[in-house]
Amino acid sequence: MTPPILSAANWQFSIDACLNRFVPPSVVSHLPRPVAHFLGHRAPAHVNRKIGNLVVIAWAFVGVFCGVSVVNVAVAHVPAFQGVGGAATTVGSFGAAAVLEFYAIESPLAQPRNAVFGQVLSSIIGVAVTRLFSLLPAARFETLRWLAASIACAAATAVMALTGTVHPPAGATALIAVTDENAYHIGWYLVPAVLLGSVLMQAIALMINNVQRRYPTYWWSPEEVGQFWTKRTSTKPDEEKPAAKDENTMPEAIDEGLEDPDPEVGHVTFTRTRSSSMQLTAVGSREPHLRVVITRNAVAVPDSMFLRPEEQLMLESLSERL
Repeated sequence: MTPPILSAANWQFSIDACLNRFVPPSVVSHLPRPVAHFLGHRAPAHVNRKIGNLVVIAWAFVGVFCGVSVVNVAVAHVPAFQGVGGAATTVGSFGAAAVLEFYAIESPLAQPRNAVFGQVLSSIIGVAVTRLFSLLPAARFETLRWLAASIACAAATAVMALTGTVHPPAGATALIAVTDENAYHIGWYLVPAVLLGSVLMQAIALMINNVQRRYPTYWWSPEEVGQFWTKRTSTKPDEEKPAAKDENTMPEAIDEGLEDPDPEVGHVTFTRTRSSSMQLTAVGSREPHLRVVITRNAVAVPDSMFLRPEEQLMLESLSERL
């Protein structure tokens, strides 16, 4: 019998575990206040300020209208992006992307990393698969175009999942690269067209969404980044680090400048703990284990535990319901 640890069902890969330490820390908080505001930075007391859904819908209407209009006009005025007979190439997936980037802006799938890199990677894969199949005779290519579309969409999904850039509309971008005649006509020029559209959509999203809401939630990852560039300030040996006094006490946060969460503020403080010095013990177990501590408006996670964006949002949601 194959040991569980060697079973293919247990294989796991996270590109963030390899890349995050080399990603430079965000400098948004150090920019002038108006600039930082429209890049998504908020003071802790204003992070999750609630507004009515009618206001959200109104801003989403304005944002989607402006975003789609700007993208279509910009792409139409670039000669290299014109399709058959000089027709404008409209990438239909930007319609779905606009819904995410102007309405469901808290979703991990709508953050800049996903919205830009997901679209660009999918367009590259879609065009590459199309060029490969177009080496066949024209009649044969038309017969197998359905197969090329399926392969492009499937490959794009796999690449986005492996790179942490999953963006559902990008799956449609890979499909459009194969099935749309205008996209097929411009070939590799579809990639810069998608890149231009993605960047313009992000620029509009930063302006519209940050009037009364907050976008993005994060630029690269909700996890800590930049460890490679940041010097460790703590040089004390482990035995000198304070330990948790009680099993039910919130562990000490490693983030500097964080205060005890105020249950009346209405936002969740997400911190990380020094798991190596806490000796956290699970209830009913004799062996030390890592533990996630959830209290009202505060979540503490061991620093050695990696959480996907959707997992962090779930923990924050549980904290708000306490």
